[in-house]
Amino acid sequence: MTTRADHAGSYRLGDRTVQRMGYGAMQLAGPHVMGPPADRDAAVAVLRRAVELGIDHVDTSDYYGPHVTNEIIREALHPYPDQLTITTKIGARRTPEGEWPEALGADELRQAVHDNLDHLGLDSLHVVNLRMPGFAEPVERSVAEPMETMAALQAEGLVQHIGISNVSTTMLAEARSIAPVVCVQNHYNLVHRDDDAMVDALAREGIAYVPFFPLGGFTPLQSHALESVAGRLGTTPMQVALAWLLARSPNVLLIPGTSSVAHLEQNLEAAARVLGPAELDELAAIGGP
Repeated sequence: MTTRADHAGSYRLGDRTVQRMGYGAMQLAGPHVMGPPADRDAAVAVLRRAVELGIDHVDTSDYYGPHVTNEIIREALHPYPDQLTITTKIGARRTPEGEWPEALGADELRQAVHDNLDHLGLDSLHVVNLRMPGFAEPVERSVAEPMETMAALQAEGLVQHIGISNVSTTMLAEARSIAPVVCVQNHYNLVHRDDDAMVDALAREGIAYVPFFPLGGFTPLQSHALESVAGRLGTTPMQVALAWLLARSPNVLLIPGTSSVAHLEQNLEAAARVLGPAELDELAAIGGP
């Protein structure tokens, strides 16, 4: 029997409750997150299977493709189930060469919201993450101006809830001084644990933490300990890495991505994995000081 998303439990995301095992749509675009996928029907099938298996949190952006993933999401799932939460992100754009320059001006952010609305077929976006510059690490800078634009878009009803991505503790505090933040999306996984203190602080305040690159991103996680634990449990290193994140803190929401139904189902199996104290200690040492 295929594991369903609800095996991992749920958590609040703004005024919604979502399953902690979600889905990230970035891999539905073509190579290097540009252009259409090789098999659009397969991409549609992955999304529909995700919803069938109880996933109710889909993470996307209109700059994936660009526009490609949002158009596929609309084709696959619109009209959307009432319980489905779609989280998107703005703050960058794509060049013809596939680069990701920042797009944080007020007009750029406003246009990005309207592009997401149009391509997803929504009147209001559930959650919008303000993505700050930097590939995998925050670039320390003020978030005041873009957050003020986000707050204005929220006041107009175009954005229901605001998240923020790729930020330091200082940047997060500044953002929250301007508008409520319902989630933080930062680089975090079993090996990359710079945000340990942030994860715990947000948990105390009931704010979701959504790790990007939960499996290492473009360079999959490599660890002898990870492979050893997976071997003893009769599973894969990637399932163990996801199970560790679920065990790390109740406010962690996962959005692993894939373009394969089989891989989607393998990722969901992590929701049913129970790591014992010995496994958790062994894995925690991977990202230790």
